[in-house]
Amino acid sequence: MQDPAFVHEAFAKISGRYVATNHVLSLGTDILWRRKVARLVREMKPASLLDLATGSGDLAMEIAKLNPQTKIIGADFCEPMLEVARQRKVPGVEWIVADAMNLAMPDATFDVVTVAFGLRNMASWPEAVREMSRVIKPGGHLVVLDFSLPTLPILRPLYRFYLHKMLPRIAGLITGQRGAFEYLSNSIEAFPSGPAMCELLNRNGLHSARAIPLNFGIASIYIGQKA
Repeated sequence: MQDPAFVHEAFAKISGRYVATNHVLSLGTDILWRRKVARLVREMKPASLLDLATGSGDLAMEIAKLNPQTKIIGADFCEPMLEVARQRKVPGVEWIVADAMNLAMPDATFDVVTVAFGLRNMASWPEAVREMSRVIKPGGHLVVLDFSLPTLPILRPLYRFYLHKMLPRIAGLITGQRGAFEYLSNSIEAFPSGPAMCELLNRNGLHSARAIPLNFGIASIYIGQKA
């Protein structure tokens, strides 16, 4: 669980260099992860989609490319991040300021809700999932993309060394905000992954949640369905 004020300030400070920093830190792998989510969304054939914690709009942009028929809303509570998204001029996407913990939207509004690297930063993970579930239509889906811990035990020490020693240092050089990425590293350790995340989804308005590990579990996609 996170402090919303700290998260807002941290992302506002790095908004201008957020996209480039992500690509450097992941060696471009984050682009492939988002494309994987976009392909999964295409199989769901949604007429309407809400991308929460959209940030600079990376996931919404990938989804729009593969799903031109879908009406997409990209929402974030950090206006500086949305300004970056708007400058990218993604066709078919509407950008709005919205708090994922308290959405000003009716029940059962969207066929799909997506959130990439954002649920981890919210004040309460269970409450956030329940709010996302509320605005999903019956039979619709929640799709979560986020970092997780490697499934192979032998990889975990190497991953943790990079996560806590290298990542903040590299990101600090790029953005000048090392503290924001030290927070990122710690938040990944605390965030539930694998079966624990599936259980979180199933206990808060969804069912049949499943996990799709990416790159040996460095990141994962989670999909839950609204009853």
